[in-house]
Amino acid sequence: MREYLTVFLVAAVVTYLLGVVAREVALRTNAVARVRARDVHAVPIPYFGGVAMLGGLSAGFLVAHRLPFLSLSGHQVFHDSAVVLGGGAMICALGVVDDLVELDALTKLGGQVLAAGFLVVNQVQYYNFALPGHGQFILVGPQGALLSVFVVVATVNAVNFVDGLDGLAAGVVAIGAVAFFVFAYKLADVNNETLAISAALLCAALGGACVGFLPHNFFPARIFMGDSGSMLIGLMLSGAAMTLTGQFAAVDMTQGAGGSQASLLPTLLPIVLPIAILIVPFVDLVLAVVRRTRAGRSPFSPDKHHLHHRLLEIGHSHRRAVLIMWLWAGLIAFGGVLASLYAGRVTVIVLGVWVVLTVLLTFAVPRVQRPVSR
Repeated sequence: MREYLTVFLVAAVVTYLLGVVAREVALRTNAVARVRARDVHAVPIPYFGGVAMLGGLSAGFLVAHRLPFLSLSGHQVFHDSAVVLGGGAMICALGVVDDLVELDALTKLGGQVLAAGFLVVNQVQYYNFALPGHGQFILVGPQGALLSVFVVVATVNAVNFVDGLDGLAAGVVAIGAVAFFVFAYKLADVNNETLAISAALLCAALGGACVGFLPHNFFPARIFMGDSGSMLIGLMLSGAAMTLTGQFAAVDMTQGAGGSQASLLPTLLPIVLPIAILIVPFVDLVLAVVRRTRAGRSPFSPDKHHLHHRLLEIGHSHRRAVLIMWLWAGLIAFGGVLASLYAGRVTVIVLGVWVVLTVLLTFAVPRVQRPVSR
């Protein structure tokens, strides 16, 4: 655990330091976010935050090679991690080009598929899933490849869609990465596998990179991650999920929560959790596609009706809207992990209180603070 914490801190510090450099480069190359009708920032903000995050991820990966425990892990750990990081570098480069010249939607989609295909070609993909009472469901032929590409592209675009308020995307993915790290680490432990696994390494570095970027990006932001950042962290998170399912041939989480028999949720969590972590941006993505197609527009056409825009409309401040979205993301991500690993009355009470507080903060606070008309 200490070595994963070291990877997390290294990625955070390097990302924070490179954020200053990336901002200056973006200003010199005129890679800035202009103020548009659908945006919430009032002045142009430089891009290239994704480049700083890629630097932090790479630093965390290189440091892991030198740590006593992680450096002795199997070849597959660093192979899969390097493949995911390589795919991240590809999609980050695509985002940098988009931040400079603004690529069309189909070109970006093609680049996303290419980066996802790079992972699949290098054996980072979904292979099988454990089904309760039915053994293993094996993905035959191109099934695993198609499912993997779909999940990567969907996750990349979901994170890109939610990147609409300062600090929102970085915070949501940081929460998801930490939650997935906890689950992956515990999964390895209960299956008597080595604790040096690709998913934990990638999530530690990803969480650190996102946390290191937040001081630059939280309202008022001094730099945006841009498409180079949102696509990068989306691919890294989905790639971490695929490395986990590829490492464990069978999943036995029924010994969690102090050795008591648990429900089917722990067994299904490797399938559910990667989706649940990003349920907020995924819901936003689906609603946006439905909304735009019903209006006769392209599903890729931008608008100002995302979930974070709705929070601003009902009376939340910029910072509070971001914190509320973080609460919802944390409730879903950590709720799934807690319900799996520590099933019991205390977990139900904690999650129940969390739900009530989050709902009250989302819908009641704006009404209480709304000024009375004279």
